[in-house]
Amino acid sequence: MPSAQPDTDLTAPALWRRMACWLYEGILLFGLVFIADYLFDALSQSRHALMLRHLRMAYLFVVVGIYFGWFWSRGQTLAQKTWHIRVVDAQGRPLTQARAALRYLLSWLWFLPPLTLTYALGVPPISTLAALLLWIVVWANLSRLHPQRQFWHDAWAGTRLVDGRPKA
Repeated sequence: MPSAQPDTDLTAPALWRRMACWLYEGILLFGLVFIADYLFDALSQSRHALMLRHLRMAYLFVVVGIYFGWFWSRGQTLAQKTWHIRVVDAQGRPLTQARAALRYLLSWLWFLPPLTLTYALGVPPISTLAALLLWIVVWANLSRLHPQRQFWHDAWAGTRLVDGRPKA
């Protein structure tokens, strides 16, 4: 009789692997944002980056959200494929578009707390960068307090990162 359990081991990959994947994701996102921003400039006839600034930020937010939503609903982004990490729901099933969107919104917890605080306090850019880097280290290490070693935004979104290497 076939098992009702998914074919996926639901343990979290090591923190160093998840963070290496996170860094690689940032490199890939640089290319995505560069191309999307170039397209925005071409279509809006923008002459400099501050022209239509708020519309540009909203557009890039949506473009990045579509990238993550599309790939997460299929199991993994390009960086996650490289590092053999899959994103699934709490039961080990593929994400729905709605759950992928929720995960995307909650993943902004990697950046928003320090950026909001430093903006409100009028902190200079170099100190903002230091606060952001410190927060990333803290947020990543908070996963050690989760029972399954998941990032807290994953727990709140009902998702989890799992090892995607093929079973021997």
